Amino acid sequence: MDKNRIDRIESATLIGRRPRMAGCNARIPVHGIEVAVPLLRLTTDDSASGFGLGQTTAQTAQAMLGAPLHELVSADERMREETGAFEFALWDLLGQRSQQPVYQLAARADFQLSEPLRVPCYDTSLYFDDLHLDSDQAGAALIAKEARFGYDHNHRNFKIKVGRGARYMPLEAGIKRDIAVIKAVRAAVGPDATLMIDANNGFNFNIARRVLAETADCNLFWIEEAFHEDPELYAELRRWMQAEGIAALIADGEGWAAEALMDWARAGHVDVVQYDIFSHGFSSWLRTGALLDEWGIRAAPHHYGRHLGNYVSGHLAAAVKGFTFVEWDEATTPGIDASAYRVDNGQVVIPDAPGFGLQLDEEVFRRAVADGGFEVRA
Repeated sequence: MDKNRIDRIESATLIGRRPRMAGCNARIPVHGIEVAVPLLRLTTDDSASGFGLGQTTAQTAQAMLGAPLHELVSADERMREETGAFEFALWDLLGQRSQQPVYQLAARADFQLSEPLRVPCYDTSLYFDDLHLDSDQAGAALIAKEARFGYDHNHRNFKIKVGRGARYMPLEAGIKRDIAVIKAVRAAVGPDATLMIDANNGFNFNIARRVLAETADCNLFWIEEAFHEDPELYAELRRWMQAEGIAALIADGEGWAAEALMDWARAGHVDVVQYDIFSHGFSSWLRTGALLDEWGIRAAPHHYGRHLGNYVSGHLAAAVKGFTFVEWDEATTPGIDASAYRVDNGQVVIPDAPGFGLQLDEEVFRRAVADGGFEVRA
């Protein structure tokens, strides 16, 4: 690699908007209709640039100025740990300079590309939007209508938030509502759609068993964060599901994941690892994904609430054989042109454009830099 240096760093936050308000999950109140998208853009002394999600201080950015690219990238073309918040902008920058999509830069040796690259995704928008409704039938119908909206916009895989009884409803009423919602969504999207449930640690072992038992006819693909990570309970849940003929996978790892999660995955207690694409990092995911592939464990990175994860996560599919789903949090962010991507029949179609295939509106971005962001130059 040549020795071009980082000459300018800009920081700005753009505000995106979802198609509708996102309600509560088992832990957190209303998520809202807006999403904050903090961006960093790096420009080299030969005027090449790349941008990505990231947030840092002007002081930290100042210390990065003048750094030669070859010192930021390891011999195997992975970002060094010290790149920190700049990692995604650097991946985009490398793609722009080489005129290759990030997935080609990251691809495993045996990756065979079918044109275009298509990666399964799931609609992650089915939150607790029904808490104002007293009737389980009405509440379930509302969430089913939202799922059908996703289906009509080309989604074929859906994740349903459950755990209403953990905080917002009396326990028994919440369990019944969860079950009613799952059944209504299945009816709305048909037998061939993939359904997953996510309790955000709002269940315990017995509630998880009950919900899985009473929705066995819904053919759930996975149960996510049923309760706080516990290898003994994972193992017992697995034994019980096998005895009951329930084939749902166990997924975990999106939040404050236990350090031993990878060990538990290797031991067979967890089937899907979901470390967040941004907090774990793209390069770390390449290393994690290689281990998961070795062990036969699936990967499905989390990213909810930061929009750009819709687009960057799928690039890992070229590197990780067990990559299962992109989490899709539908939003539009003025200033970011993501039109090269589209959802088609339950899959994200990923462009072969350089970098992450996203474009910035220069006027919008520069205005955001001036309004609360920063710019530093060498």
